[in-house]
Amino acid sequence: MSRFADKTVVITGAAGGIGAALAGRLRAEGARLVLHDLAAEALASLDESLHAGADVHHVAGDITDPEVQAAIVRAAEELGGVDGFAPAAGIYLEAPLAELTLEQWRQTLAINLDAVFALTSQLLPVLNDDAAIVTFASVAGERGSKGHAHYAASKGAITSFTRTLALELGHRGIRANTVAPGIIRTRMTDGSVSKHGDAWAAQTPLGRHGTADETAAAVAFLLSSDASFITGVQLDVNGGLYMS
Repeated sequence: MSRFADKTVVITGAAGGIGAALAGRLRAEGARLVLHDLAAEALASLDESLHAGADVHHVAGDITDPEVQAAIVRAAEELGGVDGFAPAAGIYLEAPLAELTLEQWRQTLAINLDAVFALTSQLLPVLNDDAAIVTFASVAGERGSKGHAHYAASKGAITSFTRTLALELGHRGIRANTVAPGIIRTRMTDGSVSKHGDAWAAQTPLGRHGTADETAAAVAFLLSSDASFITGVQLDVNGGLYMS
């Protein structure tokens, strides 16, 4: 398939498990890419694995930094504007409410929510008509999550923010949807999954954890023209865990 031929897609957190899987899938389907990650070395390795050329740009740095956000926008402009945007950069810290600090709360919301708003706002002028935005919520945003109040709050807010984007940008043909992964074992979640993974899998109707590739497939669908009449939707990619 080449659903993304002549399309430019921006992915933040691109060197993480889901981001890297998405980058590989979109590249295989012909996409031009703007890839961001905090880890410069991991981003360079991703570039190499994608056999990246002049139509793949990368930006390394803290996604909450306005200069990094501006560099992402400039890279997207150089590639002809944005046809797809998938802000996958995120943080998942474990802290019971009684131990959760204001600093941890602010850090989580700064990365998971504030940076998504800030970069979306800056990309608006370079979003092409009929572009697609896919954000990342979580099953935690629907049902809460012990030890992750800050994460759950940020992800619940992402869904509402995304639906508002769908309402405000629909007149340009721009679609905005969110995916809500369940237990996906990646570098970001490895610590918590190691501690609680068996119990979480037992709560999941499919009886297992999901993969980065399964999540990336759902994101790619929503970014593509196959989902041309879908907007304002939260797609649960969690093996039915949201029902448990």
